[in-house]
Amino acid sequence: MHVRFNKCLSTVLFCLFGISMHSCQSQQPPALPGNADENSLLWEISGNGLKQPSFLFGTFHLLCKDQVKFSDNLLQALKQSEEVYFEMDLDDPANTLGAMFFMNMKQDKTLKDLYTEEEYSRLNTYFKDSVKMSLAAFQKMKPALLETILYPKMMPCKTLSGVEMELMTIAKKEKKNILGFETIAFQTSVFDSIPYEEQAKSLLKTIDSIGKFSEYFDEMMNLYLSQRLEDLAVMLNKPEFGLQDDLDILLDKRNMDWVEKLQKILPGKNVFIAVGAGHLVGDKGLISLLKKEGYTLRPILNK
Repeated sequence: MHVRFNKCLSTVLFCLFGISMHSCQSQQPPALPGNADENSLLWEISGNGLKQPSFLFGTFHLLCKDQVKFSDNLLQALKQSEEVYFEMDLDDPANTLGAMFFMNMKQDKTLKDLYTEEEYSRLNTYFKDSVKMSLAAFQKMKPALLETILYPKMMPCKTLSGVEMELMTIAKKEKKNILGFETIAFQTSVFDSIPYEEQAKSLLKTIDSIGKFSEYFDEMMNLYLSQRLEDLAVMLNKPEFGLQDDLDILLDKRNMDWVEKLQKILPGKNVFIAVGAGHLVGDKGLISLLKKEGYTLRPILNK
């Protein structure tokens, strides 16, 4: 379903070729072509007094590497932007090296505290047989985060990547400044707001119906790849997908916080924002919230 191009570079090039300073200062990159409908992962943010547009792009955290492809328009939008914002700064070692520390439950809770003996045995057997890992190494991990370990097993390939990681590679080549709205400490703390017992039930339900869950995961991945944002919004709210009760915590509140930060960021510079596609959609998604704040959001052709 997380590279800074110096905006003055084009100005310098124009100036070197003899164009007047006045012309250089007012030079704007050509507008990117719009999409015929709103089913695009790439959106232009303009209006509300902005001197140059910024861009919003929906990502998917885990894909087969050969599925990650970027359109010419997306690459151009990235080049036009001064900074790249992910959900968190993926270039900051603190957000990677310290990840395991923040993934643990509070108050020394363990998985065995959350399950009956029979349930824990079922879970342990699944991880040994299907994931080829022992639960002993994950005793204190928040169940919702432990559930993400199952995702690679649902992928139809061995070489995995994420849209954010591939984008970051390009961004670093372009020497963009990479920033984030949140830290790993905050992102993992989100799962402290969802009762561990509830997370434990969800994890057990997932392994008990892994075939069905794999179907949901495939459906969400296909909706993303075909850029069907409206259908993606509908799916996120389906009871069988199991997210609707926690969307306020996982998406809505974070979206509002990001928009508040963007209102301070956007007037000063043009940026490229790359966050999970689920954050874009719905009445409380970034597209809708930014529109409510007076910005113009335009879908960009992203083929």
